[in-house]
Parts: sequence; structure tokens; C-alpha cells
Amino acid sequence: MDQLRAWDGNQGEFWASRADRFDEGVAAYQDALLDAARIDRGSKVLDIGCGSGRTSRDAARRAVGGSVLGVDLSSSMIELARGLAAREELPNAAFEQVDAQVHDFPEAHFDVAISRHGVMFFGDPVAAFGNIARAVRPGGRLALLTWQPAERIEWMTAFRALLAAGRDLPEPPSTGPGPLSLSDPDVIRELLSATGFDDVRLHDLAEPMYFGRDVDDACDFITEQHARLLADLDEDEKSRAIADLRADLAEHRTERGVRYDSAAWLIEARRG
Repeated sequence: MDQLRAWDGNQGEFWASRADRFDEGVAAYQDALLDAARIDRGSKVLDIGCGSGRTSRDAARRAVGGSVLGVDLSSSMIELARGLAAREELPNAAFEQVDAQVHDFPEAHFDVAISRHGVMFFGDPVAAFGNIARAVRPGGRLALLTWQPAERIEWMTAFRALLAAGRDLPEPPSTGPGPLSLSDPDVIRELLSATGFDDVRLHDLAEPMYFGRDVDDACDFITEQHARLLADLDEDEKSRAIADLRADLAEHRTERGVRYDSAAWLIEARRG
């Protein structure tokens, strides 16, 4: 319920309002995920945590004679995804606001299930992946992107330290719903093996992430996304934190915008 309240509330609305920026941020990972999914013209694809539907729409272009179902908890993002798919004339892409942990998907229906950084937020990952496995045909495929541990994700550690403004903040949790919940390879293998998948393989990917065309653009986005880290600071502390952030952003400005290093697992598995 907490995840539903967050994603179908202010958090989902923010992601919908900044959909292009989030897509641009992880664009370097997109082709690797879709190539691993091995989507063919007739594939039936399930996209879990589809957000505004960029991955679903790219999958639909590959499955021109098949179908793609994107699911997400956020009504704002599902509405946006439907509108973008209609604008891009992709009638084989459909979107539903459902909880993939418990939704009654048709059994053994999909050839492949994919997710771009969406499966880390399950409240009950065992139930969720068991339900996904039930929906994928025997021999079908699973292709996922999840974040690696925080120490390999420059932007995550940098923004948190800069906006802490000297406070001793707790480390991001590696268990429970959150971006690091599937960062441990052993946890990933054990979870998937226990829920109906085999031949689990992890590939180490490292790509720069885009945060804005310049310092002003990136600073506006990051301070909005991480507003909770600034909320308890007084005005002087907040001003210093933002000044420190801007200085760091300037050091990461390239000809292709502000970029920070990141690392993700590309996970492949087969439905047993």
C-alpha cells in the first residue's frame, strides 16, 4: 500500500512531469535491455513498472506483429504512456494501472517479461516474481535492469553527500522496496531461482547518466527530485548545499551535458 500511495500520488506525478528527463538519464542502457530480451516480430511482451512507457514503446516497434502490455502503479504515468503510444501510432502497445505482484495476468501468456529499473520497488518480491513467472510461458525469457551497489553509482553517493550539508544521514537501504533492493547478485539469483526462473545470468554494465544540458538545468532537476533532503535545512544551510551541488555539477559538465557515472546489472533468466 505504501508503494501504491507513493507512485499513484506525488511521486508518480513528478515522474510523469519529468518523463523525458528520466528517459534521457538512462538512455545508454536501453538498447542493451531490449537486445537481451530478444523480442521478435510476434513476441508478446510484459513491461513491469513501465512508467511513461518508453521501454514499452521501443519494444512495440520490435514486436510489430505481437503485443506489449506495460503495467505500473501510477495512474499519471499510465495516462501519459497511453497518450504517447497513440501519438506514435503504436496500436500494439497497451497500458494498465495494476500491481504486478498480485494482478491476475493470463497464465503462460507472455514470451518475455522486461523491466527497466522497475522491479526494485516490490513490497513482496517473492510473490511478485512468482506471479510474473506464472504469466510467462515455459521457456520464456526475463530481462531486467537493476542498480548495482551505491558505491558504484557516482550520482547516488554524490547527490546524497552534497545535499546532506554535513548531516550524518543513514545509508540507503539495500533491503525492502527501493533502488538498491536488487543490487546484490546473490540475492537476485536466489530470488529468481526460488520463483520459477533458471539460467540466471548477470552482466555488469556501466554507463554515464545524463542529468541536464547545463548546470542550471541539472540543478533544477536534482533539487526537485531530492527535495526531501533539503526540507529540514534552514535557508543558509540550503543555500550552501545548493552551491556545493552546483560546483560539483560544473565539474561533471561535458559536451553532451551534465553526466555522472552509474552501474547496473543486466539480468537474464529463463522461465523453467
